[in-house]
Amino acid sequence: MSTRTWENLQIPTPGTFTLDVAHTRIGFVVKHMMVSKVRGNFGDFSGSVTIAENPLESSAELAIKAESINTGSADRDGHLRSEDFLAAEKFPELTFRSTRVVGHSGDEFTLVGDLTIRDVTKEVELTVEYGGAGVNPWGQEVWGFSITTEIDREEFGLTWNQALETGGVLVGKKVKIEIEGEANRA
Repeated sequence: MSTRTWENLQIPTPGTFTLDVAHTRIGFVVKHMMVSKVRGNFGDFSGSVTIAENPLESSAELAIKAESINTGSADRDGHLRSEDFLAAEKFPELTFRSTRVVGHSGDEFTLVGDLTIRDVTKEVELTVEYGGAGVNPWGQEVWGFSITTEIDREEFGLTWNQALETGGVLVGKKVKIEIEGEANRA
C-alpha cells in the first residue's frame, strides 16, 4: 500500500481512485407525513477522487443515474422518477463536482462542490470522514469514507408536495444525503 503520513493520518499517495460500486452506498433520508422517515438509495453511479500532493487540493466527481432510485416501494420509486420529482427521462443524471476543500479537523474534511439535479446547480458543502486505507485480498489499494450533507430539495426544483388534513405536508423539504464507500486506485 502506498500511503504517507499527513497531519497524523495515514493517507494514500497522490493518484486517482474510482468508486467501488459494490462497496459504496449512496443513500438519502426524507421526512414522510411529518412523522416518520423514508430511506432510499441510488444503485447505478460512477465516480472518482483524485488525491493531490497537498490533500487539501484533492478533487472528486460523481454521476448518479436518476432512474436507479430505490426506496423499496415500486409505486413511490415510479413517482420519484416522474416529472413531479427527478424527471429521470428528461434529466437522466444527478452530478457532483468538487470545487475545493475548505478545511479539515483530524479525519474530517469539508468539501465544497456543485450538485446538479434537474439541470439546477447549487453549491453544497459535504462533511467527509476519512475511514482509512488498506489493500484488499486481490492486491488493490483502497480507502474508505463516509459523507453526509443536507439539501433543500425545493432549491433544485423538486417542489411537488401534498398538504395533509392534520397540518403539514406529505414530503419534507430537507433531504439528508448519506454516502458510505470505498475507492480503489485506478
